[in-house]
Amino acid sequence: MAKYDRFAPAIAWRAFFVLGFVTASVFAAVPVSAPPELAQVGLPDTAETARILVQFRQTGIAGDYFLDFELRTLPRRGDEKSFQGKMWGSRNADGSITRVALTGGDGRQHRLLVQNGGQAAVWRLVDQRVIQLDFAMLFEPVVPGVNLTAFDLQMPFLYWPGVTLERITRMRGRPAHVFVFRPPSAFAAKNPEVGAIRVYLDTQYNAPTQIETIGRDGRVTKTLSLIDLKKVGEQWIPKSFEVRDEITRDKTRLVVTAAALGLALPSATFAPATLVDEVSRPATERILKISP
Repeated sequence: MAKYDRFAPAIAWRAFFVLGFVTASVFAAVPVSAPPELAQVGLPDTAETARILVQFRQTGIAGDYFLDFELRTLPRRGDEKSFQGKMWGSRNADGSITRVALTGGDGRQHRLLVQNGGQAAVWRLVDQRVIQLDFAMLFEPVVPGVNLTAFDLQMPFLYWPGVTLERITRMRGRPAHVFVFRPPSAFAAKNPEVGAIRVYLDTQYNAPTQIETIGRDGRVTKTLSLIDLKKVGEQWIPKSFEVRDEITRDKTRLVVTAAALGLALPSATFAPATLVDEVSRPATERILKISP
Protein backbone atom coordinates (compact mmCIF):
# COMPACT_ATOMS: atom_id res chain seq x y z
CA MET A 1 0.00 0.00 0.00
CA ALA A 2 1.39 3.40 -0.91
CA LYS A 3 2.35 5.72 1.92
CA TYR A 4 0.81 9.09 1.09
CA ASP A 5 2.68 10.97 3.80
CA ARG A 6 5.65 10.42 1.47
CA PHE A 7 3.98 12.12 -1.48
CA ALA A 8 5.37 15.63 -0.94
CA PRO A 9 7.93 15.00 -3.67
CA ALA A 10 5.70 12.64 -5.63
CA ILE A 11 5.98 14.53 -8.86
CA ALA A 12 8.02 11.48 -9.73
CA TRP A 13 4.95 9.65 -11.01
CA ARG A 14 5.48 11.12 -14.47
CA ALA A 15 8.97 9.74 -14.55
CA PHE A 16 7.25 6.58 -15.67
CA PHE A 17 5.01 7.51 -18.36
CA VAL A 18 4.59 7.76 -16.51
CA LEU A 19 2.49 6.18 -16.47
CA GLY A 20 2.90 5.40 -15.33
CA PHE A 21 -0.81 3.80 -11.42
CA VAL A 22 -4.74 0.92 -6.87
CA THR A 23 -7.46 -1.44 -7.49
CA ALA A 24 -10.97 -0.36 -8.40
CA SER A 25 -11.87 -0.15 -4.72
CA VAL A 26 -13.35 3.26 -5.33
CA PHE A 27 -16.40 1.35 -6.62
CA ALA A 28 -16.60 -0.87 -3.56
CA ALA A 29 -19.01 -0.24 -0.72
CA VAL A 30 -17.93 2.65 1.47
CA PRO A 31 -17.42 1.62 5.12
CA VAL A 32 -19.74 3.21 7.67
CA SER A 33 -16.73 4.87 9.32
CA ALA A 34 -15.48 6.43 6.07
CA PRO A 35 -15.45 10.26 5.89
CA PRO A 36 -18.14 11.83 3.71
CA GLU A 37 -17.59 13.04 0.15
CA LEU A 38 -16.01 16.44 -0.22
CA ALA A 39 -18.63 18.14 -2.35
CA GLN A 40 -19.03 20.78 0.33
CA VAL A 41 -15.48 21.95 -0.33
CA GLY A 42 -16.40 23.21 -3.79
CA LEU A 43 -14.67 22.57 -7.11
CA PRO A 44 -11.84 24.77 -8.42
CA ASP A 45 -12.86 27.33 -11.03
CA THR A 46 -11.84 27.03 -14.67
CA ALA A 47 -8.56 28.89 -14.25
CA GLU A 48 -7.50 26.81 -11.25
CA THR A 49 -8.47 23.59 -13.01
CA ALA A 50 -6.27 24.56 -15.96
CA ARG A 51 -3.39 25.40 -13.60
CA ILE A 52 -3.64 21.98 -11.91
CA LEU A 53 -3.44 20.20 -15.26
CA VAL A 54 -0.52 22.29 -16.52
CA GLN A 55 1.39 21.62 -13.30
CA PHE A 56 0.79 17.89 -13.58
CA ARG A 57 1.90 17.79 -17.21
CA GLN A 58 5.16 19.49 -16.30
CA THR A 59 6.11 17.31 -13.36
CA GLY A 60 8.70 14.54 -13.45
CA ILE A 61 12.22 13.67 -12.40
CA ALA A 62 14.56 16.64 -12.75
CA GLY A 63 17.20 16.15 -15.42
CA ASP A 64 18.10 13.01 -17.34
CA TYR A 65 17.87 9.63 -15.66
CA PHE A 66 18.24 5.87 -16.10
CA LEU A 67 16.23 3.07 -14.50
CA ASP A 68 16.63 -0.69 -14.35
CA PHE A 69 13.28 -2.39 -13.84
CA GLU A 70 11.50 -5.71 -13.83
CA LEU A 71 8.07 -6.47 -15.28
CA ARG A 72 6.28 -9.24 -13.44
CA THR A 73 3.13 -10.82 -14.83
CA LEU A 74 0.65 -11.88 -12.15
CA PRO A 75 -2.06 -13.79 -14.02
CA ARG A 76 -5.23 -14.90 -12.30
CA ARG A 77 -4.49 -18.33 -13.70
CA GLY A 78 -1.22 -19.73 -14.96
CA ASP A 79 2.43 -19.20 -14.19
CA GLU A 80 4.03 -15.87 -13.34
CA LYS A 81 6.72 -14.52 -15.67
CA SER A 82 9.43 -11.91 -15.32
CA PHE A 83 10.92 -9.55 -17.94
CA GLN A 84 13.96 -7.32 -17.50
CA GLY A 85 13.92 -3.74 -18.73
CA LYS A 86 15.88 -0.49 -18.94
CA MET A 87 14.62 3.05 -19.26
CA TRP A 88 16.27 6.37 -20.15
CA GLY A 89 14.31 9.57 -19.55
CA SER A 90 14.55 13.28 -20.28
CA ARG A 91 12.48 16.29 -21.37
CA ASN A 92 12.49 18.21 -24.64
CA ALA A 93 10.53 21.15 -26.04
CA ASP A 94 7.41 18.98 -26.44
CA GLY A 95 7.42 17.33 -23.00
CA SER A 96 8.77 14.22 -21.34
CA ILE A 97 10.45 11.61 -23.51
CA THR A 98 11.36 8.06 -22.56
CA ARG A 99 13.36 5.31 -24.23
CA VAL A 100 12.51 1.77 -23.13
CA ALA A 101 14.27 -1.54 -23.81
CA LEU A 102 12.64 -4.79 -22.66
CA THR A 103 13.83 -8.36 -23.01
CA GLY A 104 10.95 -10.70 -23.81
CA GLY A 105 10.49 -14.31 -22.83
CA ASP A 106 12.06 -15.38 -26.12
CA GLY A 107 15.22 -13.40 -25.36
CA ARG A 108 14.47 -10.75 -27.99
CA GLN A 109 14.81 -7.10 -27.07
CA HIS A 110 11.84 -4.80 -27.60
CA ARG A 111 12.59 -1.08 -27.91
CA LEU A 112 10.24 1.89 -27.75
CA LEU A 113 10.59 5.67 -27.75
CA VAL A 114 7.70 7.44 -26.03
CA GLN A 115 7.13 11.19 -26.55
CA ASN A 116 4.53 12.87 -24.36
CA GLY A 117 3.08 16.34 -24.83
CA GLY A 118 0.95 18.16 -27.35
CA GLN A 119 2.78 16.35 -30.19
CA ALA A 120 2.66 12.91 -28.56
CA ALA A 121 4.09 9.97 -30.50
CA VAL A 122 5.46 6.47 -29.94
CA TRP A 123 8.06 4.71 -32.09
CA ARG A 124 8.94 1.03 -31.94
CA LEU A 125 11.72 -1.06 -33.40
CA VAL A 126 10.24 -3.86 -35.50
CA ASP A 127 12.53 -6.19 -37.46
CA GLN A 128 15.30 -3.56 -37.40
CA ARG A 129 12.93 -0.91 -38.74
CA VAL A 130 11.67 2.03 -36.70
CA ILE A 131 7.93 2.54 -37.10
CA GLN A 132 5.61 5.10 -35.55
CA LEU A 133 2.62 3.50 -33.82
CA ASP A 134 -0.88 4.51 -34.86
CA PHE A 135 -3.77 4.86 -32.40
CA ALA A 136 -4.70 1.19 -32.54
CA MET A 137 -1.13 -0.06 -32.13
CA LEU A 138 -0.79 1.93 -28.88
CA PHE A 139 -2.80 -0.80 -27.16
CA GLU A 140 -0.52 -3.68 -28.08
CA PRO A 141 1.49 -5.17 -25.17
CA VAL A 142 5.00 -3.77 -24.85
CA VAL A 143 6.11 -7.42 -24.80
CA PRO A 144 3.94 -10.48 -25.42
CA GLY A 145 2.34 -11.78 -22.24
CA VAL A 146 1.95 -8.51 -20.30
CA ASN A 147 -0.96 -6.06 -20.13
CA LEU A 148 1.24 -2.95 -20.06
CA THR A 149 0.92 -1.01 -23.33
CA ALA A 150 2.51 1.97 -25.05
CA PHE A 151 -0.68 3.89 -24.24
CA ASP A 152 -0.03 3.29 -20.53
CA LEU A 153 3.52 4.56 -20.91
CA GLN A 154 2.59 7.62 -22.94
CA MET A 155 -0.60 8.83 -21.18
CA PRO A 156 -1.67 10.94 -24.19
CA PHE A 157 -5.04 11.59 -22.57
CA LEU A 158 -3.44 14.30 -20.42
CA TYR A 159 -3.53 16.51 -23.52
CA TRP A 160 -6.99 15.58 -24.79
CA PRO A 161 -9.17 18.72 -25.04
CA GLY A 162 -12.25 16.98 -23.65
CA VAL A 163 -11.53 17.13 -19.90
CA THR A 164 -13.93 17.58 -16.98
CA LEU A 165 -13.22 18.00 -13.28
CA GLU A 166 -15.85 15.57 -12.07
CA ARG A 167 -15.67 15.93 -8.31
CA ILE A 168 -13.45 15.95 -5.23
CA THR A 169 -13.45 12.66 -3.37
CA ARG A 170 -11.33 10.72 -0.92
CA MET A 171 -8.92 8.13 -2.22
CA ARG A 172 -7.45 6.05 0.61
CA GLY A 173 -8.30 8.74 3.10
CA ARG A 174 -6.84 11.70 1.18
CA PRO A 175 -8.71 14.32 -0.90
CA ALA A 176 -8.32 13.88 -4.65
CA HIS A 177 -9.47 15.79 -7.70
CA VAL A 178 -11.24 13.41 -10.08
CA PHE A 179 -10.65 14.32 -13.75
CA VAL A 180 -12.35 12.61 -16.67
CA PHE A 181 -10.66 12.83 -20.09
CA ARG A 182 -12.71 11.97 -23.18
CA PRO A 183 -10.96 10.96 -26.41
CA PRO A 184 -10.96 13.18 -29.50
CA SER A 185 -12.91 11.91 -32.50
CA ALA A 186 -9.86 10.64 -34.43
CA PHE A 187 -8.75 8.52 -31.48
CA ALA A 188 -12.29 7.31 -30.72
CA ALA A 189 -12.76 6.17 -34.31
CA LYS A 190 -9.72 3.88 -34.05
CA ASN A 191 -10.35 2.76 -30.46
CA PRO A 192 -14.12 2.71 -29.87
CA GLU A 193 -13.67 0.53 -26.78
CA VAL A 194 -12.20 3.49 -24.86
CA GLY A 195 -14.95 5.72 -23.57
CA ALA A 196 -12.91 7.85 -21.19
CA ILE A 197 -9.95 7.94 -18.80
CA ARG A 198 -10.52 8.83 -15.15
CA VAL A 199 -7.58 10.19 -13.11
CA TYR A 200 -7.45 10.78 -9.35
CA LEU A 201 -4.98 13.55 -8.45
CA ASP A 202 -4.02 14.14 -4.83
CA THR A 203 -5.20 17.70 -4.11
CA GLN A 204 -2.15 18.63 -2.05
CA TYR A 205 0.68 17.07 -4.01
CA ASN A 206 -0.89 16.94 -7.49
CA ALA A 207 0.19 13.30 -7.74
CA PRO A 208 -2.07 10.68 -9.35
CA THR A 209 -3.21 7.97 -6.99
CA GLN A 210 -5.16 6.02 -9.59
CA ILE A 211 -5.81 5.98 -13.34
CA GLU A 212 -8.76 4.10 -14.82
CA THR A 213 -9.67 3.24 -18.40
CA ILE A 214 -13.45 3.31 -18.85
CA GLY A 215 -15.25 1.39 -21.57
CA ARG A 216 -18.16 2.68 -23.66
CA ASP A 217 -20.57 0.96 -21.26
CA GLY A 218 -19.16 2.93 -18.31
CA ARG A 219 -17.33 -0.01 -16.75
CA VAL A 220 -13.71 0.28 -15.66
CA THR A 221 -11.63 -2.03 -17.85
CA LYS A 222 -8.11 -1.27 -16.60
CA THR A 223 -6.59 0.30 -13.48
CA LEU A 224 -3.07 1.66 -12.99
CA SER A 225 -2.02 1.98 -9.36
CA LEU A 226 1.00 3.43 -7.61
CA ILE A 227 2.26 0.94 -5.03
CA ASP A 228 5.37 2.47 -3.47
CA LEU A 229 7.96 5.26 -3.72
CA LYS A 230 11.70 5.39 -3.10
CA LYS A 231 13.93 8.35 -2.28
CA VAL A 232 17.08 8.54 -4.41
CA GLY A 233 19.32 11.40 -3.36
CA GLU A 234 17.00 14.39 -3.00
CA GLN A 235 14.31 13.03 -5.32
CA TRP A 236 11.51 10.54 -4.94
CA ILE A 237 10.79 8.12 -7.74
CA PRO A 238 8.11 5.44 -8.19
CA LYS A 239 9.50 2.16 -6.90
CA SER A 240 6.62 0.03 -8.12
CA PHE A 241 3.25 0.28 -9.79
CA GLU A 242 0.65 -2.18 -10.99
CA VAL A 243 -1.56 -2.53 -14.06
CA ARG A 244 -4.73 -4.55 -13.52
CA ASP A 245 -7.03 -5.81 -16.27
CA GLU A 246 -10.45 -5.51 -14.64
CA ILE A 247 -12.00 -8.00 -17.07
CA THR A 248 -9.53 -10.89 -16.78
CA ARG A 249 -8.16 -9.86 -13.33
CA ASP A 250 -4.62 -10.37 -14.67
CA LYS A 251 -1.97 -7.98 -13.35
CA THR A 252 1.42 -6.70 -14.43
CA ARG A 253 3.70 -5.13 -11.84
CA LEU A 254 6.64 -2.87 -12.70
CA VAL A 255 9.36 -2.76 -10.04
CA VAL A 256 12.37 -0.43 -10.29
CA THR A 257 15.52 -2.26 -9.23
CA ALA A 258 18.19 0.43 -9.80
CA ALA A 259 18.40 4.11 -10.71
CA ALA A 260 20.87 6.77 -11.82
CA LEU A 261 19.74 10.40 -11.64
CA GLY A 262 21.28 13.72 -12.63
CA LEU A 263 22.71 12.39 -15.88
CA ALA A 264 23.59 14.28 -19.05
CA LEU A 265 22.45 11.96 -21.80
CA PRO A 266 23.27 12.67 -25.47
CA SER A 267 20.28 14.07 -27.35
CA ALA A 268 20.69 11.25 -29.88
CA THR A 269 19.52 8.84 -27.18
CA PHE A 270 16.00 10.11 -27.83
CA ALA A 271 16.05 10.28 -31.61
CA PRO A 272 13.71 7.71 -33.26
CA ALA A 273 16.35 6.67 -35.79
CA THR A 274 18.72 5.55 -33.00
CA LEU A 275 16.35 2.85 -31.75
CA VAL A 276 18.31 0.48 -33.97
CA ASP A 277 21.41 1.15 -31.86
CA GLU A 278 22.32 -0.14 -28.42
CA VAL A 279 22.52 2.47 -25.66
CA SER A 280 25.08 2.01 -22.92
CA ARG A 281 24.14 1.93 -19.26
CA PRO A 282 25.61 4.69 -17.07
CA ALA A 283 28.84 4.00 -15.25
CA THR A 284 28.39 1.46 -12.47
CA GLU A 285 29.28 3.98 -9.77
CA ARG A 286 26.39 6.20 -10.86
CA ILE A 287 23.78 3.48 -10.45
CA LEU A 288 22.09 2.98 -7.08
CA LYS A 289 20.59 -0.45 -6.45
CA ILE A 290 17.06 -0.11 -5.08
CA SER A 291 15.65 -3.62 -4.78
CA PRO A 292 16.56 -7.16 -5.87
